[in-house]
Amino acid sequence: MNTLIAPSILSANFAALGDDIRKVEEAGADWLHVDVMDGHFVPNITIGPPVVRSIRKIATKPLDVHLMISDPDKYITDFVDAGAAVVTVHAEASTHLDRTLNFIRSHNVRAGVSINPATPLSAVEHALDLADVLLIMSVNPGFGGQKYIPYVTEKIRHAREIIDRRQLRCVIEVDGGIDVPNMPEIIAAGAQVLVAGSAIFGDPDPARKLKEMLAIAARLSYHSNVV
Repeated sequence: MNTLIAPSILSANFAALGDDIRKVEEAGADWLHVDVMDGHFVPNITIGPPVVRSIRKIATKPLDVHLMISDPDKYITDFVDAGAAVVTVHAEASTHLDRTLNFIRSHNVRAGVSINPATPLSAVEHALDLADVLLIMSVNPGFGGQKYIPYVTEKIRHAREIIDRRQLRCVIEVDGGIDVPNMPEIIAAGAQVLVAGSAIFGDPDPARKLKEMLAIAARLSYHSNVV
């Protein structure tokens, strides 16, 4: 599969969110990444199902909903009903991860599991056969605009080896501090979906910046026999 780019609307202009979504969709965005934060699991509060439902009315690309919240099981159905195509929960917030991933999949959407930079892959390795997406955080979650944490690259590489060896369907998504200069090393390590927020929406011309990133992704995409 070609490496996908998922602009994160956390960095968009919420006063003109529809316009920003239209710009990146027309420029070729593959997914739209939606960060949901509750002020408990991470030190920030963002949006809930009503906003996701409103986005779904105007968006044409899949909504990649990342639940950075405590006790995510309570809200999975709400976000699916609001229009999520991918629902990702954090291993650190899920007491029974296998049950949670199965519950997401029972709603006929893609199930994702995420880990923070300092969380080892061993925390999720046992459940990867139940996941459609492994989202590796490359910053400590909570705020946009942070710098990429270099040691995460080795974690991506290790995850790629595990997934390929076991021939799993799970794709590797990476979120945090991604921009043109570090895209090559992240893709080379095995990432298949790159989330970018401030790099795109912080640019004076978000559409131009996204097209630049998509061109790099197309040229350097990680290729695997497992889709």
